Amino acid sequence: MATKERVLIVEDEKDIADLMLLHLKREGCEVEVVDNGEEALVRIQKNRYSLLILDWMLPGISGLDLCKKVSAENLISTGTCILMVTARAQAADIVLGLEVGADDYLTKPFDISILLARVRALFRRVHHSESMNGDKKIQIGELSINSETYEVHCGNKLADLTPSEFKLLYALMKNRGRVLTRDRLIELVQGDGVTVIDRAIDTHIFGLRKKLGDYAAIVETIRGVGYRVASSF
Repeated sequence: MATKERVLIVEDEKDIADLMLLHLKREGCEVEVVDNGEEALVRIQKNRYSLLILDWMLPGISGLDLCKKVSAENLISTGTCILMVTARAQAADIVLGLEVGADDYLTKPFDISILLARVRALFRRVHHSESMNGDKKIQIGELSINSETYEVHCGNKLADLTPSEFKLLYALMKNRGRVLTRDRLIELVQGDGVTVIDRAIDTHIFGLRKKLGDYAAIVETIRGVGYRVASSF
């Protein structure tokens, strides 16, 4: 990691907290550890962090409630990411964690290399944003989308997307690196003559990928949860 990132780990299992602390420090991060939601909330209100790593099952305020509170009450800046790391591995739990404000979700037990890869991806999304002109034009590699001209360029080719496909791609690229649930995608693309319901999202994603051709793999399926666009391609 090129810059020194400040990370707050909220984890009550000491062995896991110490493992994350050790490896994140090796990555060059400045790391703090607390074992309960109340102390975490105090620190979040006083300090600015690049990343919050939250366990779900904490004494007192749960990691889920903490995530919900700091997101809903704007206690963190737009440059702060939240990674849920928890033993709750059901699809419904993952969806709930993402819906209340987590940027990514990792289930226990986990491989430390995967944790570090997720952390790096979150930092890339924040610090290597390729969006321009207030997000009117967003570019990832040779794939670009322009919300003013309603054009999508795949390299030197122009993709002919439907309004639903365009709005889906724009929402995913604007939130690149972040998993968006189907319900969240529906919220983002509804309106302006676009109506999307239930699993129709999957159908639109299928059509979108076909039209992106060689760039189709940039839209990743997160099984049982939703979709995301890779931070880089």
